[in-house]
Amino acid sequence: MRVISTIAEVRAARMAMPMLGLVPTMGFLHPGHLSLVKRAKSECGLVAASIFVNPTQFGPNEDFGRYPRARERDLALLEAEDCDLVFTPDVTEIYPAGFDARIDIGGVTEGLEGAVRPGHFTGVATVVAKLFNIFQPTRAYFGQKDAQQCAVIRKLVRDLDMPLEVVVCETVREVDGLAMSSRNAYLSPAERAKATILIRALRAAAASGDRDAEALRRLMRDTIHTEPLAQLDYVSVADPDTLEELNHLGEGGALLSLAVRVSGTRLIDNLIIP
Repeated sequence: MRVISTIAEVRAARMAMPMLGLVPTMGFLHPGHLSLVKRAKSECGLVAASIFVNPTQFGPNEDFGRYPRARERDLALLEAEDCDLVFTPDVTEIYPAGFDARIDIGGVTEGLEGAVRPGHFTGVATVVAKLFNIFQPTRAYFGQKDAQQCAVIRKLVRDLDMPLEVVVCETVREVDGLAMSSRNAYLSPAERAKATILIRALRAAAASGDRDAEALRRLMRDTIHTEPLAQLDYVSVADPDTLEELNHLGEGGALLSLAVRVSGTRLIDNLIIP
């Protein structure tokens, strides 16, 4: 496994790779990330991962400074998965002096996380576009847990005619249903047990069989409110592609999603109803 830190090294290495799967990450890897690496390896033969905590997708009062980092542990996990190439750039390699470019996708970025975290998806779209240009991957792999991010990246690729396939993989969960996330490390054992309220709310709505979107939102809100440690940011029942809020579930199904703070740690999760 090669570990490199400059764009020039990535481009030189890429020339010898006829097909490449890319897994962009911010590090502090968990089995969800590693499942993406496994799939990329199986489908593309060669797989690269990036480890870069992207400052432009964090707001001024968010957790960029304390976001968990474990470089050597991450590299050992990637090597165990037979990852071929790992890109670990400094901030100045991605954003050199004088860097001014930004990519605003609009539409799918305006609600949900975009409404709560202004500028977040501009940072995401810009850094992902840079990584796609640097690696020129055949396919890029992302987790369904970040459903809105996946919608943004699919639109980025479609609108800018980027020659790659975006592969969205199923959310990997703990045994009790909690979606795996690097931010789970912030939770104490007691808070970690309470955080399962997210998936319980989603599953309650999905199992209800109700096709009225507002009834599903109300059921998710009511479930979250049963947990004193949980503070609700939003619930959503939206079109899976456009993320526009629905009144009634039609043939296209719906994306159920929510964001909840558990003792100050902000978690997101979602389920798709066919």
